[in-house]
Amino acid sequence: MRHPLAAGLSGFLLATVFSSAMAQAPQAAPTYGPELQGFAYPYALQHYIFESQGERLHMGYMDVAAAGKPNGRTAVLMHGKNFCGATWEQTIKTLSEAGYRVIAPDQIGFCTSSKPEHYQYSFQQLALNTHALLEQLGVKQATLIGHSTGGMLATRYALLYPEQVAQLVLVNPIGLEDWKALGVPYRTVDQWYERELKLTADSVRKYEQSTYYVGRWKPEYERWVIMLAGLNQGPGHRLVAWNSALLYDMIFTQPVVYEFKNLTMPTLLMIGDADTTAIGSDIAPPEVKAKIGHYNLLGKQVAKLIPASTLVEFAGKGHAPQMEDPAAFHRALLDWLGYQ
Repeated sequence: MRHPLAAGLSGFLLATVFSSAMAQAPQAAPTYGPELQGFAYPYALQHYIFESQGERLHMGYMDVAAAGKPNGRTAVLMHGKNFCGATWEQTIKTLSEAGYRVIAPDQIGFCTSSKPEHYQYSFQQLALNTHALLEQLGVKQATLIGHSTGGMLATRYALLYPEQVAQLVLVNPIGLEDWKALGVPYRTVDQWYERELKLTADSVRKYEQSTYYVGRWKPEYERWVIMLAGLNQGPGHRLVAWNSALLYDMIFTQPVVYEFKNLTMPTLLMIGDADTTAIGSDIAPPEVKAKIGHYNLLGKQVAKLIPASTLVEFAGKGHAPQMEDPAAFHRALLDWLGYQ
């Protein structure tokens, strides 16, 4: 006959083993709604509702008041393709503490904003949408800070509304070169769509680690991987992928590099010089791939094109220096803004 203590101990060990196995089992990644419902933003999220191309749309945005002594200036932050307004969290906090009002919108097709079934995407259209939002918020002039694809948008905005852009800051903007003209093959929207349908957290993480972060990885990056994958894998899976495909086509076919010479406002280029981001490099012939995405060269080349430019390079950093080295990034940003 088994001793009661032995039976209890056996049950305890079995429960312990089971609990340990459960703890080590991979957990299902969270998914979010088609407008990123369920993902927590660092500041209160508001929505700007408007009509565009025959549809009623809304843009999610954060409007953060100055936490420090107000300096009367407004900073507008424009996110990248694989980013959202929320990924500007540290920059919002830094600028707010420095006295800025900070507005960080999500563009149509991204994150907390509408994903229309049919929309003719252009940087001009996104700039018009953003301009209408700022008009409603009473912002007559602003400092624009654009990262990645947001750098292409900020450039287009500055060209459309030069009198309303006090300073322009471009953080590892893409579009510093014309990939199509350099020989990168064209992907159709349908091909982009099929590619985006296959997006997973693993594929995002692998791409960002190799391209954005120069092979390095920090635990704090994981939140943004889950944000992007959770949006794509959620109930809006197909609509999110479709809008993403349309946006990639916009990025590839609407270069801004030829118009940098027309910028008239003080412009700061903030470049992680180890960045290798180049749209379509994954399908480019070896000889084309070898000559694109060299930010250590591109930053210097574009700085010469922009009449009133300042170049700040972050040695060995990748596509998002504001996330890789926020202290150095924000120190350089505030130093430059302080002289304008």
